[in-house]
Amino acid sequence: MEKSKGVLVYSEGLHGKWMFSEIRAVFTRRFLLQNTALEIFMANRRRTYNDLNQYPVFPWVLTNYESEELDLTVPGNFRDLSKPIGALNPKRAVFYADRYESWDEETPPCHYTTHYSTAASTLHWLVRIEPFTTFFLNANGNKFDHPNRTFSGIARSWRHCQRDTADVKELIPEFYYLPEMFVNSNGYCMGDRDDGVPVCDVELPAWAKKPEDFVRINRMALESEFVSCQLHQWIDLIFGYKQRGPEAARALNVFHHLTYEGSVNLDSLASDPPLREAIEAQIQSVGQAPSQLLIEPHPPRSSAMHLCFLPQSPLMFKDQMQQDVIMVLKFPSNSPVTHVAANTLPHLTLPAVVTITCSRLFAVNRWHNTVGLRGAPGYSLEQAHHLPIEMDSLIANNSGTNKRQITDLVDQSIQINTQCFVVTADNRYILVCGFWDKSFRVYSSDTGKLTQIVFGHWDVVTCLARSESYIGGDCYIVSGSRDATLLLWYWSGRHHIIGDNPNNSDYPAPRAVLTGHDYEVVCVSVCAELGIVISGAKEGPCLVHTITGDLLRALEGPDSCVLPRLISVSSEGHCIIYYDRGQFCNFSINGKLLAQMEINDSARAILLSSDGQNLVTGGDNGVVEVWQACDFKQLYVYPGCDAGIRAMDLSHDQRTLITGMASGSIVAFNIDFNRWHFEHQNRPLGKKLPEQ
Repeated sequence: MEKSKGVLVYSEGLHGKWMFSEIRAVFTRRFLLQNTALEIFMANRRRTYNDLNQYPVFPWVLTNYESEELDLTVPGNFRDLSKPIGALNPKRAVFYADRYESWDEETPPCHYTTHYSTAASTLHWLVRIEPFTTFFLNANGNKFDHPNRTFSGIARSWRHCQRDTADVKELIPEFYYLPEMFVNSNGYCMGDRDDGVPVCDVELPAWAKKPEDFVRINRMALESEFVSCQLHQWIDLIFGYKQRGPEAARALNVFHHLTYEGSVNLDSLASDPPLREAIEAQIQSVGQAPSQLLIEPHPPRSSAMHLCFLPQSPLMFKDQMQQDVIMVLKFPSNSPVTHVAANTLPHLTLPAVVTITCSRLFAVNRWHNTVGLRGAPGYSLEQAHHLPIEMDSLIANNSGTNKRQITDLVDQSIQINTQCFVVTADNRYILVCGFWDKSFRVYSSDTGKLTQIVFGHWDVVTCLARSESYIGGDCYIVSGSRDATLLLWYWSGRHHIIGDNPNNSDYPAPRAVLTGHDYEVVCVSVCAELGIVISGAKEGPCLVHTITGDLLRALEGPDSCVLPRLISVSSEGHCIIYYDRGQFCNFSINGKLLAQMEINDSARAILLSSDGQNLVTGGDNGVVEVWQACDFKQLYVYPGCDAGIRAMDLSHDQRTLITGMASGSIVAFNIDFNRWHFEHQNRPLGKKLPEQ
């Protein structure tokens, strides 16, 4: 009876409940420096409660916020990451050292009485965007801070944390991915500074013309060789052996004692509630250092800086100047290859490039990882066992094409294209749409047999898309239809079915119904990382939905961009849409048009590299072109093929591009995004790419 009472008391404070199938991970967390909390990560991307006092911390990496142009090959533009933010200015370092040496209070001595990461500093950076605006106002009597103290400029904030002895703030991850944080899009009135300038949008460095430029360049700096080769020293300060103790004292890296884990046991103060409340309030105000993860120096990252003195010098690419085309594989069938799926990770049971033709003949072509062999002494393309793709033996020998032919009839009005198919991440199943009975179907790639029929739409299913996979192969599948709706489904990697109940595989229920289009849905892309679905209909704007079915916004392009045909979305939140007649647009998921271009080709396939920085296009002209995704600057043009391109995909290592051709063959190309970016950055202004 006593036990049930305890359960009832617990239930009265119930925060929420979730299905086990929806939970992706559960982690123990600290709260007020005590290990008393849990954080639950959900499949639909909702996160449970998160403590702003333990917000992720990122370093300032640049020091130059004044120049018109920023050269990321100049060491002087980068911060010394071996020192805490408070010790970068020598005069300030002396002040903090004196404070520590002359400490005369009863508490342990420290260099800094404020912290590099607090709830207040997080809200300071994110004050312009919700829900942080509301959090800030709730914590400050429903008022914004004094305009002089409000975050109003990047350069101003950098100067402040180099001169003010009470300011040692580091940055937060949003500085490297969220341009919206610098824009006062809600029009808040934040007052005027003492110099009479109103606080509105954040003032950017001269080298960044818009917030997207700042985020992109700041991230390039973070991922540069200068930062890579010394980031381990910053990790030592924040998470490692210099976080506390004698090494911290020597590094001028000691903070208030209540910022450290284990400094106080709140349970021991249960008999003195006023004292406990006072200490809890102090912990919340002074900040919390992360758990100390290392007691020895963090090893340096393997970096190109260890091999050559200048980052990304031509020496890095000297041995990478390879031929563009690795191989051409011609299938016995002359049917156009309309879908290519390169699931080539080495841990798969069968790393392969799965191809599907217009006549729905598929091939599971084994993948051989030959990247390490290319360019090696004695390497010859004529050696077939060195080629990356080996043709499916059942197709090559014409010995079992019945196991490779999808014979079920599709609706005669359907135009077969790359978006009619999805291949699961393990290469074991193929999903096909376009059937007259308004279903889409699942087939085994091993036997070619039908394993599941999925109903849900009121008209023919016209397109399919798959999200990136979770551990175990689970992923989202989205189906679009002539009924102008989309349905979001869950693919179970464990049971190899749509839905998570093998006892009800005949009637799986969609996770969400996505509405808003007025015409037949023709293209769709889904990103589980961001929890969004972006879709396009025969006419009208593309729509952004959450994976729970909420319509977020429409992506309105220029007047000439009204017939979307292809969509690719990156986990960074950028959406590339190809419209009819060669029109391309790059949108942020918040609806801002970032770039636009027109090409002299009818694109049939587009894809983004895994980091979202590169766009690859191919179409009827038979030419593969590579573009910088942020501004559509051309990086590379391959020699033209003798047939149109119908589909394409990248190998897992982003080193090989495989294209499906209208002639019934596939072509494997060498890819070198890093070299092309280097050549682009060092190309004289106005100089065009050489003709191939």
